[in-house]
Amino acid sequence: MKIHEYQAKELFRKFNVPTPKGKLAHTAAEVEKIAEEFGYPVVVKAQVHAGGRGKGGGVKLAKTKGDVKPVADSIIGMTLVTKQTGAQGKKVRKVLVEEGLNIKKELYLSVIPDRETATVAIVCSQDGGMDIEEVAAKTPERIISVNVSPITGFQPFHARKICFGLEIEKDLQKQMSAVCKNLYELFVAYDCSMVEINPLIITAEGNILALDAKMDIDGNAMYRHPDVKEMRDIEEEDPVEAEAAQFGLNYINLDGNVGNIVNGAGLAMATMDIVKMAGASPANFLDVGGGANAEAIENGFRLIMKDPKVKGILINVFGGILRCDILAKGVVQAANKLKLSVPVVIRMEGTNVDEGRKILAESGLDLINAKDLSDAAEKVAKIAA
Repeated sequence: MKIHEYQAKELFRKFNVPTPKGKLAHTAAEVEKIAEEFGYPVVVKAQVHAGGRGKGGGVKLAKTKGDVKPVADSIIGMTLVTKQTGAQGKKVRKVLVEEGLNIKKELYLSVIPDRETATVAIVCSQDGGMDIEEVAAKTPERIISVNVSPITGFQPFHARKICFGLEIEKDLQKQMSAVCKNLYELFVAYDCSMVEINPLIITAEGNILALDAKMDIDGNAMYRHPDVKEMRDIEEEDPVEAEAAQFGLNYINLDGNVGNIVNGAGLAMATMDIVKMAGASPANFLDVGGGANAEAIENGFRLIMKDPKVKGILINVFGGILRCDILAKGVVQAANKLKLSVPVVIRMEGTNVDEGRKILAESGLDLINAKDLSDAAEKVAKIAA
């Protein structure tokens, strides 16, 4: 689960990771009030679940009192478009107002899991404030990675390696070591899949602070973190994906025109690959789960039919826990209730497959049966062409 920058910084402060002084605002009047409290300059930062806000015009400096309202008005209510939002962008409903700082140096610091070594990787670079993927592609030698065993935790030698690699001045190494240690502990404590500071700054006064903050927490661990669960911002999520979560379905909206209903994440990925190989493009990832019932299938159809791009639907089910007769009943139920307006191709195998096919054949519905997955993909690709 993603959270906003201002929320991440609240958690940073709990773990003694220094951040600039800042407050949340929803209106230009609130921004002006905060600016008067902090003094000038101040930075106004759009709060959306996307990176690249500065390039998109979502982060601006107000040097004087006269700058504050125009800056606030230009950000609050805007549709912010970045590489991560897509062309549709995201509407800015709130901003973080922070004190302006005298920046001497910008660094990059993140903590991520390293599955290859079963450790936690602390990744850093002297090229802060930049697109780290671009840095890694063009100058990989500028990226430093330190692996920390979750058994022993963060140790002084890890800190020394980071400080040496980032060329941290001797009198700042104690500060830097504390920031890295505390960030690692935050990552572990909150079951994070990623914590990122870009940039981590060194001020002219010799202070190290997290100028930006990004956190992604493992959704499967939410039951352990009720404080983070309360930080969820539904308005930042795709409305169809949020609705799917309420039904207990795993749905991700994509750019294609072939709707997919599949049981099992691995089978869903394979289905999308074969659809692509057949010359079509998937409109969604939808895993109804191994224990799905007729109602889940109906809800899956309902979600897919909300996408105007969909020209055809492919159902690919291997009957195990979700028996084929249950699937067939769900398809018939959905077709009768929702009055499906696009062709449906069905490929199913496994438990009670004959009963399932009988239910579909006797339903009177105009459904297209496929003998195998390749046949199903080819048929739905012709429909979507």
